Amino acid sequence: MRRLLIPVDGSANSLCAVHHALGEYRKNPQTSIHLLNVRPRMSRYLARHVSKRDREQWRQGEAEKALRPARELLDKSGIPYAAHVETGDTAEAVVTKARDLRCDCILISTARKDSLNRLLAASVTNRILALTDIPVEIVVGRDVSNLESIGIPAGVGLGIAGLIMLVLD
Repeated sequence: MRRLLIPVDGSANSLCAVHHALGEYRKNPQTSIHLLNVRPRMSRYLARHVSKRDREQWRQGEAEKALRPARELLDKSGIPYAAHVETGDTAEAVVTKARDLRCDCILISTARKDSLNRLLAASVTNRILALTDIPVEIVVGRDVSNLESIGIPAGVGLGIAGLIMLVLD
């Protein structure tokens, strides 16, 4: 039996990975699909002022919102799956859960980015690749937005120009 772990955040890109998993399941019905949503930790300040029960309810509600599109897709296709929710750093939680579940593959979808954006942006995908020895299959999702593809390089260019002006003065 092949076990797949799919990090799901409710985005269109994570649905691309779920669509890919549907194809894998159709090829091999012995495939076990596990969805994982990772919620960030609440700041200490907020945690002091919110009860543990309320924090857990909020996390669970947000996780359900993120998992809903993937669940609906799998339910509509009649494919069995398990859904999990973890708290903490996304990359570390994905790798830990994949090890705990003894997954054969982490199936992750990522946006199409150019080399400069990949270099500058801290990528969860890159961190997962660095942290795990479990095979990672990357599914190419949708393109990055115009703001990301133009804004990040423009911001870097302005920053470099500003540094040059400071050095030359």
